[in-house]
Order: sequence, then structure tokens, then C-alpha cells
Amino acid sequence: MKLIAPTFATLCFAAMTDASAGSAKPDPKPAPHVQQVTPQLYDYTTKLLFGEVWKRTELARRDRSLITISALIAGGQSAQLTSHLNLGLDNGLTPREIGAIITHLAFYAGWPNAMSATTVADQVFSTRAIDTATIAPPAAELLALDEASESKRRAAVQSATGEVAPKLGEYTNDVLFAELWRDPGLSARDRSLVTVASLIAQGQAAQLPFHLNRAMDNGLSTAEASEVLTHLAFYVGWPKAMSAVPVFKEVFTSRG
Repeated sequence: MKLIAPTFATLCFAAMTDASAGSAKPDPKPAPHVQQVTPQLYDYTTKLLFGEVWKRTELARRDRSLITISALIAGGQSAQLTSHLNLGLDNGLTPREIGAIITHLAFYAGWPNAMSATTVADQVFSTRAIDTATIAPPAAELLALDEASESKRRAAVQSATGEVAPKLGEYTNDVLFAELWRDPGLSARDRSLVTVASLIAQGQAAQLPFHLNRAMDNGLSTAEASEVLTHLAFYVGWPKAMSAVPVFKEVFTSRG
């Protein structure tokens, strides 16, 4: 049974750009009932969120789509995914990358959220006539590792889980980091963005220092990291964004 009707996107937001044609589309607009029921929310959405935040140059639109999709999946907000998957495709994400985002988030936001996202993605791909048979499977050749930092990370995982949940430590080291993080379906920077966005969305501040440092090691600049936090405040709520602020400050300070 289709959980998302083909016309659902008309109730959300239209795509912001048409990357394939290279021509700009009008800014997204909420459904008419939003203006009727909550006119102030409509104004904030059109004038602030899409009229200003999405246009800020501190973060590329592709990155904004990537972190928005990640936050929605991590927060179980599948009802909003249709419009944002379409927007992500228009902003340069490929179907293969969207599949990789969903797979990555199965580990960081749980299998149920990832499985729900696949239903929405299937409908979006079908509506756009994307042949899923052309989506390449994971490459046999994995990305290279920094042996020194990986050895340190493995030891830390083993120390934390060895006496409590040794199999969890094994899966963490041998599947999550040795396989998934090395899959070239997403760049290391993209995987870090997906992970940081999902942790903020779930309020998992304790896991943020490691992954924010990893993201910056993978090429995320301080200005971009700051903008990730600002952007996500609109999608996960101010309390979660503000709770992450001290972690970001600590990481920025520690890195000089």
C-alpha cells in the first residue's frame, strides 16, 4: 500500500531550483491552508526560512538539503520528506546519494526511521521516473582509512563496550566504521554532515564532540558548521539547536 499519495508534494513545498535544467524556480510556498490557519507561520516560512535562510551563502544549497533530509529522517518526520527529497534532487543530490543517506541513518537514527524513509523515496523516484535499477550498489573498493586515527578510535570503542556489550563494539568497529563509513556512495564530509544533523535532531549532544571534530577533519569549515546549527534550528527546534551550542563552542575552542 502506498503510504504517500502522488499528490502529497502539493501539500508541502515545491522544489526551489531545477538543477537539471539550470533554471531557477519560484521560491517554495506552503500549502494554502497554512496561510489561512496560521498566517504568521506562513510569513515566517516564505519570508524568513525560504526567503532568507535557504539563500544564505554560508552553506551550499546541496548541503542544506542533505542536512534537512537527515534531520527529518532522524526525527521520524516522513510526512515532510516528499517535498525535501524533491528539493534535494533539484539541489544536486543523486538518487544513489539519497539511498546512501537513508542507509547511513539506519545506524544513527534506527532501522524504523530508515525503512519509513525508503517508502517515501520510492514514491518520489517513481513520480520523477527515476529507474531504481540504475542506482548502483555499494562499490567493492572502499575508501582509504587514516590508520593512526582509526586505531585510536577502535581502541576507544573497545574500551567503552568491551565489558558491557562486546558485540556492539564489534559491530561498531567492523561494520559501522570499517564498512559503512568507507562506502564511496557518500563522501566522508557528507557522511559527517548526515551524522551531525541526525545527532542534533535527536538531541544526542554527548555524541556530538567526536562527530563534529570528525566532520571538521573531513573538510567542514567553522563557518559551515555554524551555519549547519543555525539552519537546523528551523527543522529540529530551537531547544535542540541551543543545547548543541555549548558543544560546538567547545569544539571550536579546542581546535583554535
